[in-house]
Amino acid sequence: MLFAFLIAAGLLTAQVKRTEVTNATTAAADGKPLTPDMADSVAVSAPITRTVTIRFRNQADLLVGLEKHVAAEKIRNAVILTGIGSAIATHYHVVSNRSFPSKNVFLDNPTDAADITNINGYVLNGRIHAHIQFANEHHAFGGHLEKGTKVFTFAIVTLGVLPDSVDMSRFDDKSWR
Repeated sequence: MLFAFLIAAGLLTAQVKRTEVTNATTAAADGKPLTPDMADSVAVSAPITRTVTIRFRNQADLLVGLEKHVAAEKIRNAVILTGIGSAIATHYHVVSNRSFPSKNVFLDNPTDAADITNINGYVLNGRIHAHIQFANEHHAFGGHLEKGTKVFTFAIVTLGVLPDSVDMSRFDDKSWR
């Protein structure tokens, strides 16, 4: 009885699993200096050829579902334009340092309740690189979407599909500098 009261009062919550991972490539790649003649930025211009809007139901794993639909729709490149909904479990990671090798902190809360206030990112050569923002009554939080983020009421994600000929495969390559 006391246990149920503490949970209902918000005084006892599930433990968030927090894991820090060093995301090292190789010593040579992590120690690579900036390429002197490389521009500070690169631009790609391409039309959106179609949009794909995906609706997820209660209990669906958001990243697993995105991967399934990207494969089924044969999407090689896309912009994740927007996403909304709510979650009953959150799993994401954030960068936790400022020098190479990079480190990430993974935060996994299988009992979290939050609104999904935004999802954005890219599909790069068939690979999803999505960021997600959550909010509860106390604060907003989020980072890189991970498997294990589960939908509560619903979630909706819209992709702007780009031509297959667009090469953005290195856009999230940390050694491309």
